[in-house]
Amino acid sequence: MVREDEALSTNLANWESRVPVHVAAYGIDRFVEDPAHVSDVVRQDATALGDLTGLRVAHLQCHIGTDSVSLARLGAEVVGLDFSPSAIEAARDLSERARTPARFVEADVYEAVEVLGSGFDLVYTTVGIVGWLPSMTRWARVVAALLATGGRLYLRDGHGHPTLMTIDETRTDQQLVMTHPYFGGADPVRWEDDSSYTGEAGALTSPVTYEWHHPLSEIVQAVLDAGLVLTRLHEGDGLDWAFAPWMERGDDGRYRFPGEQRRAVPTEFTLEATRPR
Repeated sequence: MVREDEALSTNLANWESRVPVHVAAYGIDRFVEDPAHVSDVVRQDATALGDLTGLRVAHLQCHIGTDSVSLARLGAEVVGLDFSPSAIEAARDLSERARTPARFVEADVYEAVEVLGSGFDLVYTTVGIVGWLPSMTRWARVVAALLATGGRLYLRDGHGHPTLMTIDETRTDQQLVMTHPYFGGADPVRWEDDSSYTGEAGALTSPVTYEWHHPLSEIVQAVLDAGLVLTRLHEGDGLDWAFAPWMERGDDGRYRFPGEQRRAVPTEFTLEATRPR
């Protein structure tokens, strides 16, 4: 067992060590050279997000700001929040170099209302979100408090559907076998990996992380209990990264299981909800 504050401190050290790796891998120069360039993540979400012109957007767990800047380029008034000081510094540098105004605040996601205020038209959070949250209930209450009446939440976890996270990705026979529990608990799972999802083995000086597993039912119920109205729940078969080495990369740059395996397990989910008027 590990205390929540110890787990979060360990995770912070891990994400701090990821920042220089990701600054080098995320294609920052494209944002600087092309004023119309947006991230692949936001490009995938753009249709569902609709017209963002003039909307106040809170981007939670924004990391180094590539998606925040992209949202700003779609017309939003964006503030990004992340617990990593180095990530926030990198995000501010990106915003300045890309000549795309966005505000960035360093804070724990559970402190978002205290540091950002409320009245946002959209809370946006995507790709690798849920597993870093000790409590979905507390998180959903924060989201509800951030939103203006009629405002909406957009959550797409393209890092992994809760069902996908039960699969053993290390098998050499390429079979989909559940080895990790679907239903999580209060205690996080400890992982140690010195590579980032961008593929640089040995790059992380702080390789240990703690992650909390939340089944889809828990995520949805937390949103409902916070008083939000669920408007969309979608499960997909693609990923922004290769969860297992036998996944295949498509023409759209996304990774999927081959053949019939694609129909066997969802790999990501998108949840949208609104704060009722």
